[in-house]
Amino acid sequence: MSVLVDRSTRLCVSGITGREGTFHAMNNRRYGTEVVSGVTPGKGGQDVEGVPVFDTFHAAVAETGANTAMVFVPPRFAADSILEAADAGIATIIAITEGIPAHDELRVYNHLVQAHPGTRLIGPNCPGVLSPGKANVGIIPAAFFKEGNVGVVSRSGTLTYQIGNEIAGRGFGNSSIVGIGGDPVPGSSFIDVISLFEDDPETELIVMAGEIGGSAEEEAAAYIGEHVSKPVVAYIAGFTAPPGKTMGHAGAIVSGSQGTAAAKAEALEAQGVRVGRTPQLRHALGEQPHVLAARPLRRQVRARAEHRDVVVGQVAQLRRGDLAQPFAQDVGRAAAHVAHEAAAGAPPPRDDELLPAQGGERLADGHRRHPERLRQLRLARQLLARPQQAEADAVGEAADHGVGAAAEVERGEDRRPTARVTHGSHTATNR
Repeated sequence: MSVLVDRSTRLCVSGITGREGTFHAMNNRRYGTEVVSGVTPGKGGQDVEGVPVFDTFHAAVAETGANTAMVFVPPRFAADSILEAADAGIATIIAITEGIPAHDELRVYNHLVQAHPGTRLIGPNCPGVLSPGKANVGIIPAAFFKEGNVGVVSRSGTLTYQIGNEIAGRGFGNSSIVGIGGDPVPGSSFIDVISLFEDDPETELIVMAGEIGGSAEEEAAAYIGEHVSKPVVAYIAGFTAPPGKTMGHAGAIVSGSQGTAAAKAEALEAQGVRVGRTPQLRHALGEQPHVLAARPLRRQVRARAEHRDVVVGQVAQLRRGDLAQPFAQDVGRAAAHVAHEAAAGAPPPRDDELLPAQGGERLADGHRRHPERLRQLRLARQLLARPQQAEADAVGEAADHGVGAAAEVERGEDRRPTARVTHGSHTATNR
């Protein structure tokens, strides 16, 4: 699944006959979006590369069944275009236009709330919505995105692309990417889109990119704390922005202590949301080298923690004699891996102590011809000699300690010159 746009989207483009409208409408169509019509007053009856043009949204909806509108008209006409699309029954309106007067935005917002509560407005001054592999409505460069389970919502267009690219570069895909725009009166807020991601079964992680100005991020933090069960991570742009100066968007302005990046980050972190100080992970790693070792270490420790229950179960089967070949290679290797830690410092048993009760001579001969297997057998036998519950507790505690220590290193809480995190036979040293 996805949110807002998908394979059922039937797009009507307001301003399709203009240069930008034509370019992006055709780009959306090449991606796979079903562009069924366009609207330009006075040019009804024409077509743009086979897409019929109508004078009004009402005519376009009646003839083509459009259910989504993209607004690409000059600022002075954009408000009326949005209201006309809503009046024609279009459920999702995505306004790309930048520079719409704040008074017009407020008029549109209030009218939609009162007269068309079922209409969803994204924007104005936004990059649009992309559901990878399904539909693209707007100006988001879709080439480097793929389908997945990460939902992205952002006030900034370029940050939408950058963070989406960072996610894609690490092998993750997106359910949907939504740019809500950075104007003072957006049609949809962080809360509106986060609630959609929370209800979307495909989305498993939510990424939000905010910026200075307004209180949208603080309001989202309160909503996340009360209503969102899925993990959320965030980035706030503008930690170094000077107070009282507009930075990029009309809504990106700090007034006194209100709307600062630090205040927004504090509100989000208070609700358990991890907030990054840079949108580029490689920059963060350059500033905090301890993260370099923490990331692969955390993956290894988590994999070990997930594997420990399997190992303990296999050892229990070995002890009960439920396995036909008690020291099969895969079990021996797994037990040996755990025994590096569980049996650290214990004197190795004699070879005759390693032999199982059944088939001892045959196994002994085979293992003596293969020293590595014999070493694994020694370690596995040491593990088997320990009480099962003590063994499970020791392995579990070691894995949990490793996960916690790796998380501390990654968060930067362990700031010693040399931080050592040990799990099993692996030790990571961060300098």
